[in-house]
Amino acid sequence: MTSSGVVQILLFFALILACTKPLGAFMARVFDGERTFLHPVLRWLEVLTYKIIGVQEEVEQRWTQYTAALISFSIFGFLLVYFIQRAQGFLPFNPQGFNAGNVSPDLAFNTSTSFITNTNWQAYSGESTLSYFVQMAALTVQNFASAAAGIAVAIALVRGFVRQEKKTIGNFWVDVTRATVYVLLPMSIVAALLFCSMGVIQNLHGYTSVVTVEGAKQVIAQGPVASQEAIKQLGTNGGGFFNANSSHPFENPTPLSNLLQMFLIFVIPGALTYTFGKMVKDTRQGWAIFAAFSVMFFAGVIVAYNSEQAGNPILSHLGIESAATAGQAGGNMEGKEVRFGIASSALFATVTTDASCGAVNSMHDSFTPIGGLVPMFNIMTGEVIFGGTGAGLYGILLYCILAVFIAGLMVGRTPEYLGKKIEQKEVKMAMLAIIATAFSILVLSAISTVIQFPAKGYWNPPGAAIANINNSGPHGFGEILYAYVSGSGNNGSAFGGLNANTPWFNLTIGLAMFMGRFLFLIPLLAAAGSLAAKRKVPTSTGTFPTHGPLFVGLLVGTVIIVGALTFFPAIALGPVVEHYLMNSGKLFSAISTAAAGFLG
Repeated sequence: MTSSGVVQILLFFALILACTKPLGAFMARVFDGERTFLHPVLRWLEVLTYKIIGVQEEVEQRWTQYTAALISFSIFGFLLVYFIQRAQGFLPFNPQGFNAGNVSPDLAFNTSTSFITNTNWQAYSGESTLSYFVQMAALTVQNFASAAAGIAVAIALVRGFVRQEKKTIGNFWVDVTRATVYVLLPMSIVAALLFCSMGVIQNLHGYTSVVTVEGAKQVIAQGPVASQEAIKQLGTNGGGFFNANSSHPFENPTPLSNLLQMFLIFVIPGALTYTFGKMVKDTRQGWAIFAAFSVMFFAGVIVAYNSEQAGNPILSHLGIESAATAGQAGGNMEGKEVRFGIASSALFATVTTDASCGAVNSMHDSFTPIGGLVPMFNIMTGEVIFGGTGAGLYGILLYCILAVFIAGLMVGRTPEYLGKKIEQKEVKMAMLAIIATAFSILVLSAISTVIQFPAKGYWNPPGAAIANINNSGPHGFGEILYAYVSGSGNNGSAFGGLNANTPWFNLTIGLAMFMGRFLFLIPLLAAAGSLAAKRKVPTSTGTFPTHGPLFVGLLVGTVIIVGALTFFPAIALGPVVEHYLMNSGKLFSAISTAAAGFLG
């Protein structure tokens, strides 16, 4: 690693650390219903929202009602996004004349599921598929809605630990409204203005046709990008306006905008740890979770950065090596933007997959095997390394339940967390959530590597599903595995080497996104209801402390071990074996093209 790269990583982390306490304390006041400095400006909007949707602010819901509200909210969002896509030819703000033919029924299903689950997987090229109206009224709106829903579920789970002998865990509609009005909306407005000042475009112009210096004609896409970019990152959505996502100069023009994008991805997940500590009346608990996040984040970024900086060993074996890195001269720049370089690309890849954000500023398909393994394994942990907006907190609390359960088994006493006994129901719900995600990833990946389609019928193109990958061998398997990992983990990033816009992949990845979201959330809400109904037990000398280094180590170990035990056979067949083959002189990924050309 270079000194400048280390400084970039430390600067980014310092910004997140500096904002964790003030933003976390603010959100604790918001969700506890207390007055904040934004209430004189925005309280009217909150009240108006309640009147429009017919919600009584003071009425709370049982966990079953809360879950039903979440599901109905998501179903409405799905239908809205689906029909807007299919009707885009009749809707305004469509200067390029895109119509329903651009969005097939299976693609519309995939995209709708993607955006209501906060996955934002995109099997299409945004600038050649969707009108401005669809981008704004369907996708950007759902960026707010799905992120707010994630925050609401996290707060509901926290209330389960806070309350005693209560049957309710809050009101879903109130939590979503407050998350949107006081957190997401004002921060997105500020971020959008900052992006505009940095060169991110924001207009409703038609595409511009120009003649290049070589005399060729080129069409330059335009659009309302900055407004979508802000909530795309802040809500850990990741859906790019352009196909190239955050590597496109209109979405991410400078190193400063790149830093702002990464900051927005982590700032709310980081701050929610302090919100958790404030709400449970012990900020040490929140800092312990933040410390666990940080340990796993630094481990991932160091491995990814080292791997990409060392580069392709085949070029090193030819004597083209750097004295600084003892590897490929300059490191592996394949698939990366020169204006960002290796350090910012490795950091961005780690950040976007630590959180459930699919934004990318480089192509993971072109990373070295171990460099590409880091983003993949980050998602396999359940998106609990800072994680998504809300998703990171409720995901890590699930692992806290498992960690204290394991600790209880080791000392032979009933496990407790924050004064609540962790019993059979809570452990079962936690395991159900983990198993559902693992089932989605492993089963659908396995089927997609062997399934064959007939020459005629709906499942065109005919032949094997693996015909849609760009690379053979373990790297090709990694492309398929990553797609279902990303979908089930509600991340949305892709290796970039899989043509996923086919009926099979659109429908099965859509199913994976649905399972990864709702079969994870529903058990957690059930656990929240169970915990809220319990009485707190007093702390004793036998109580396992959950705010110190020992608990942080146990929590990190639980996350890593569960992920490794679940997915090791799969990653062994993909990135791990590819790494050993690369060191023996055989490559399968995009970097093999350059290496083979140089060798031959």
